[in-house]
Amino acid sequence: MEIVYKICLTISIIGAINWGLIGLLDFNLVDTLFGVQSAMSRIVYSLVGISGLVAIGILFEHFHEEDMH
Repeated sequence: MEIVYKICLTISIIGAINWGLIGLLDFNLVDTLFGVQSAMSRIVYSLVGISGLVAIGILFEHFHEEDMH
């Protein structure tokens, strides 16, 4: 399961970098690479969203482990 968590965190970081580029430079890397509203860009956005939800679970699991010690 640790590998899945690392993959999800990596995808979440990529999504955060993309949002940073959008906010700072008005540049959407995903749309540039895959096309605006293309099937591939929608897949990337979906993976980022799912990874963000998994990251919430990782956060709460981490807090739970700290409470146990």
